[in-house]
Amino acid sequence: MSEDRDKWAARNMQELLQELRVAQTGVQVLFAFLLTVPFQQGFRQVSTFQLNVYHATLLAAALSVVLFVAPAAQHRMLFGKQDASRLLNRFNRHTIGGLLCLGAAMVGAVLLVTSYLFGPTRAVLTTAVSVAVVLGFWVVSPLVRRG
Repeated sequence: MSEDRDKWAARNMQELLQELRVAQTGVQVLFAFLLTVPFQQGFRQVSTFQLNVYHATLLAAALSVVLFVAPAAQHRMLFGKQDASRLLNRFNRHTIGGLLCLGAAMVGAVLLVTSYLFGPTRAVLTTAVSVAVVLGFWVVSPLVRRG
């Protein structure tokens, strides 16, 4: 029975790491973009609101990177020291948290860019649609399927 559980945990760990590879690429590109934004000449013209959105978006992207990298770092540091299924449960929570932070960072980036380019009305509408799409595909749809 323990061997079957270990095989299950190992297979699920591989699936989780593969999913993380996909998500990490997206958040790393977004984070890199956000790190370059303040060095652009036009960034000096942003409003206080846009500056605050930028700050929150940068922090959400950074936290997403931390949460996505945490499973690899912890797995390496705890290699052979803990039950694989307990690690898998913890890593799953890190991944879900990372995805929520990534979604927040993506929505924040949409809000920042659309408010800068198009003004508040279009920014709010575009951001609301972005929130609905992220929540719909990443949260609501899986929960409906699960429940």
